[in-house]
Amino acid sequence: MTESDPKPAPETRAIHSGQAHNPSLGLTPPIFQTSTFKLPTAERGAELAQESAPADFYTRWGNPTTKGFEAQIASLESAEAALAVSSGMAALTILFFSHVEAGDHVVVGQSIYSGVNEIVNGVLPRYGITATTVDSSGTGAIKKALTKKTRLILVESPTNPTLDLCDLRALAEVGRDAGVTTAVDNTFATPIHQRPLEHGIDVVVHAATKYLGGHSDATGGAFCSTQEKVDRAWYYLKLFGPCLSPFEAWLFQRGMKTLPLRAERQAQSALELARFLEAHRAVDRVYYPGLESHPQHELASRQMDGYGGMLSFEVRGGHEGGICVAESLKLIQLAVSLGGVESIIQHPASMTHGTLSEKDRERAGISPALLRLSVGLENCDDLKRDLDQALSV
Repeated sequence: MTESDPKPAPETRAIHSGQAHNPSLGLTPPIFQTSTFKLPTAERGAELAQESAPADFYTRWGNPTTKGFEAQIASLESAEAALAVSSGMAALTILFFSHVEAGDHVVVGQSIYSGVNEIVNGVLPRYGITATTVDSSGTGAIKKALTKKTRLILVESPTNPTLDLCDLRALAEVGRDAGVTTAVDNTFATPIHQRPLEHGIDVVVHAATKYLGGHSDATGGAFCSTQEKVDRAWYYLKLFGPCLSPFEAWLFQRGMKTLPLRAERQAQSALELARFLEAHRAVDRVYYPGLESHPQHELASRQMDGYGGMLSFEVRGGHEGGICVAESLKLIQLAVSLGGVESIIQHPASMTHGTLSEKDRERAGISPALLRLSVGLENCDDLKRDLDQALSV
């Protein structure tokens, strides 16, 4: 392929972009299930010890299997480079430690995964780093929160679990004007439906556990950005040690090959289910950016290539009503996590966001009646029937 050739489509890149790191003749890359590598000479060992993220020195530093997965996600996110780590929280942790230090300030979206909330409010202050949480659905609050010490802005878009959006181009402009790094957790959207770096965002992070793997059988994370930022993040990976195991890297490589197809099908079903729920007598509100009733539907249509496979909805009956519906489902499984081939549902107020105070949940728009649904690959009519019977209990 020459430089004048058109860029392959995402479906093609998802399958072939990791092959450069396959040294074998096997169509499927092997698993380099090893903690260390034989060195041809002591001189080569000394050279590798000084390199950033070498693939064949020591697996905490890098591994050929992991490199294949990194190449796949970097290609799909339009990133110069990517770094694979042991979980989504590990990706967020090295984001913080590679961009802020004592005396610095960060701005974080208020509707965000509870683990991030615990880091910015419970961990970072111990190291002299302050944080401000704001409504990230508009850039006004973000601009107002900036100080001369702000070094990082982190948001989710769509947010977990209320599916609010951030105008990515506007956020990137705010960051550039202030000289502040912007980062987006793109887990919900996936690079199939949204690529923040193409909108000017500096860093993208993923809980690869979710859609990238797609089969609920591997835990991992990814950090995507420029080579310089990835090298900086790798330094903290090397020191803190949250490396991705070769076997799980292989599972992610496998999962990535079907990501475009899975994401497309899940988004189609999610839109159909969102419309079904919006019309249901037992549902008070549905949160899904693909619905015309979503307050940011126009923004979603402009910056996303699809609306994703996640939706949330509020049922009548408050907390007890939400729990009753979740426990009455037969096909849809009650579980945390998301993005797998199976449809799963959870109750954010008592589960994923249960560590937040009632005030913080209220501020983030997480009501006691809210349920979060990750739409899988089952037949959509089967999912409708299951939801209908649970809502009719």
